[in-house]
Amino acid sequence: MDMTNLDKLWQAYSTNRSPALKEKLILQYAPLVKYVAGRLLIHIGQHVEYDDLVGYGIFGLIDAIDKFDSGKGVKFETYASFRIRGAIIDHIRRMDWIPRTLRQKNKQMEQVYNQLEDELGREPTDEEIAERLGLSLDEARELMKKSSVLSLVSLDDFMDQNYEASFTPLVANRIDSPEEQTERRERKAMLADAISKLSEKEKLVVTLYYFEDLTLKEISSIMKVSESRVSQIHTKAITRLQGKLGRYKGLLFA
Repeated sequence: MDMTNLDKLWQAYSTNRSPALKEKLILQYAPLVKYVAGRLLIHIGQHVEYDDLVGYGIFGLIDAIDKFDSGKGVKFETYASFRIRGAIIDHIRRMDWIPRTLRQKNKQMEQVYNQLEDELGREPTDEEIAERLGLSLDEARELMKKSSVLSLVSLDDFMDQNYEASFTPLVANRIDSPEEQTERRERKAMLADAISKLSEKEKLVVTLYYFEDLTLKEISSIMKVSESRVSQIHTKAITRLQGKLGRYKGLLFA
């Protein structure tokens, strides 16, 4: 559907919120749900099927269509992406396979990873991490998988807290203070330095996912490895970056 017809559809729906018009909008934006689900798959694909994520995301799309206010100056796709993502993560939160103690274990794993990296002068193996944590290899790998989910849920908490700011149009003439400009430069330098210490494969996954906005499937195709392998590389990269960035973890998802 071209933009003219899409605008007409929105205008019609704003005056006559009929189920038939809503269904047309849902079908029009269904590819957006699939895209968001495909992006989140890198975090939770080892726990949830892609089709399930799409199903959860449809609820977010419907919610976005119902609540969208074009007067706020935000594109529907931007607003809907946020709602779709939120709906998927809400379902993830309701699953019982994330232990309550995971945050503490995740922090411990970040510390161990960085300690071993400093001691060994290289990236530690899964076996070395498991030994230092006092876990079996399978237990350590399971913790890594769930830590990736935790990073996603933690990010969603951060976004919820900054929800209004996320959808407030920027003031065109606003100029950052010298302090804000300095802090922004420092944060960018910190992120660049942290990424530079990753392995080549980790750098590639981080670049393709966070800077090129590719999905898990697309990254898998480019790297010519399985989707599960991409998820493993991503999890290790995020573990290393979170440990180095500290309170600036949100830079990974900004």
